[in-house]
Amino acid sequence: MTQDYLHIVWKKIEFLGLVLQLGYNFVFTDTDIMWLRNPFEHFEEDADFQTSCDYFTGNSSDLNNAPNTGLSYVKSNEKTIWFYQFWFNSSKIYPDMHDQDAFNMIKMHPNVSSMNMKIRFISTTYFGGFCQPSEDFNQVCTMHANCCIGLDHKIKDLRMLLEDWKNYTALPESEKQQLHRSWSVPRSCRLPPN
Repeated sequence: MTQDYLHIVWKKIEFLGLVLQLGYNFVFTDTDIMWLRNPFEHFEEDADFQTSCDYFTGNSSDLNNAPNTGLSYVKSNEKTIWFYQFWFNSSKIYPDMHDQDAFNMIKMHPNVSSMNMKIRFISTTYFGGFCQPSEDFNQVCTMHANCCIGLDHKIKDLRMLLEDWKNYTALPESEKQQLHRSWSVPRSCRLPPN
């Protein structure tokens, strides 16, 4: 939460808003997300803005989901262009917050509601993370090293996650369907940072 960090994350929101203004849809992903399968079939076709969650309530339109904007799929249209400008401007209202916490504050704002923008939250079944891991190796598309502080901890657990995935993909198809596997992570990410 240093000033340099806050400057970077808000510049990211400003930049993504410019991408939308140019007419491009985009998928944004943090670098601490492991892509395991093609996630595109799990995005809702009619949604304007979709984001992953730290904790998913079970309802993709429930604004009470705990969003994690580390993975977002956004369509370029008047609503999302307006929203990204509104979101960027919220940095003046919440100067000590990063973009994700500010998003959580503004997602229920009356101005956002009046835009009728379809905001959807993606199930952790498909887009899991260390906060709420996907429980089904046969469905998971991405895993995020969220709820983890410290680069060394993230790297250790992402390596372990990759080993879990390699072990799973090495199984015969018949065993993949029968076994209920679980992740060996988070492990380092449960420890306090050095």
